[in-house]
Amino acid sequence: MGIFGKRQNKKFSYKPRFYKDGEEGSPFEMKHKFDGYRKTVGPSGNIKTKFKNALGELKEEPDREANRRILIIVVILILIFLFIIEFDLSIFFSK
Repeated sequence: MGIFGKRQNKKFSYKPRFYKDGEEGSPFEMKHKFDGYRKTVGPSGNIKTKFKNALGELKEEPDREANRRILIIVVILILIFLFIIEFDLSIFFSK
């Protein structure tokens, strides 16, 4: 607290080596690669708004091919697990 006030920080005009001026956005901004596709990421007000956004994203039509692929993978993994532990399927069938 001198007679001249606070000292100002020095400012430099730093430009990254491989950054082109024409590119959009800041080179220092860090974003997740899926942020552009989701509504729940970013500034959201209160908890009610967060829940509304999350439910809206859940209600959107899912990718049916991806769901089918995941289901097939899960079934195959379960069958492999049952084979490894030598599970006998004959207990489900009556003679």
